[in-house]
Amino acid sequence: MPIHTMNRLITLDRSRKGASYKRKPRKPTLRLTLAGANPLSFASRLETGSARYTAIMVMELEARVESNVRLSDDYNVVTLEAPSIAANADPGQFVMVKVSDSQEPLLRRPFSIFEICRNSAGTPTGFSLLNKRIGIVTQQIFDLTDTKQVSVLGPLGRPFTVINKPTQAWLVAGGVGLAPFVTLSEKLRQQGVAVTLFYGARSATELFYMNIFEQLGVSVVTATEDGSLGMQGVITVALNERLQKIETNESLMIYACGPTPMMQAVTNLVTEYHLPIEVSLEQVMGCGLGGCYSCVVRIRDEQGQEHYTRSCVNGPVLPGEQIVWEAL
Repeated sequence: MPIHTMNRLITLDRSRKGASYKRKPRKPTLRLTLAGANPLSFASRLETGSARYTAIMVMELEARVESNVRLSDDYNVVTLEAPSIAANADPGQFVMVKVSDSQEPLLRRPFSIFEICRNSAGTPTGFSLLNKRIGIVTQQIFDLTDTKQVSVLGPLGRPFTVINKPTQAWLVAGGVGLAPFVTLSEKLRQQGVAVTLFYGARSATELFYMNIFEQLGVSVVTATEDGSLGMQGVITVALNERLQKIETNESLMIYACGPTPMMQAVTNLVTEYHLPIEVSLEQVMGCGLGGCYSCVVRIRDEQGQEHYTRSCVNGPVLPGEQIVWEAL
């Protein structure tokens, strides 16, 4: 992909034994990494039929913080200036991030791309991250100011499958699992697909951005455990009620993201109705490129054989029915 604003272009030199990199210096903050470019390439170790997204150019850059909006005492949305990543990201993909001037932790952490930001001409200028502070990195993201920069690697991973009408799309989100569904909803609505969002949290104070989905023409169904908004209880109860009302001729695709127990419950529920489902896993990742194997997930193929797959390159989006949930 031609990117004329890149600061370094990493190319592969195969004239010597093994593979090495030649750098053509331009500016100091952006470079491209080709996953699978060495003799023990990541791409060569992929399972048969895995996504093309491991073997594409992945951008590494220092992104300027454009804004940090506090949504509550624990949630915020950070917008980063990164037009090259924003222009090439698909719904469901993620980035690995680290606050640039921080020495701890050493490794980046994965975040779903929340929104693609555009200027008045519709050109992508950056993207945002939906963050809940629960650890060191999420606290750092929560405290970011516009004087900071964030080291970003992406876009990464296998995205969602974007369906076409007349199939309907039902999106099931729990808490911060809402993150990948803004970009997915935009793409689905562009395809003319009818979209319903099932959105659950502990209380109304943890439900955000519903107006954004409504502006996109998405129907929103909410559930809170304390009953402060929508149905009282977990979101799978609301989902089950709607599933019981579907017509035999209705075509549905289910997408889910959130806590693992929620995604397991959703998968078990929709498979009873023989409906397809894709889930976006929230796994710990060390590199995001398939090299460290810290994010492996046990899956079951069509023949019933179980094996492990790397959720950073063959996911994070996977068919829900393939996952051995008891092993997570």
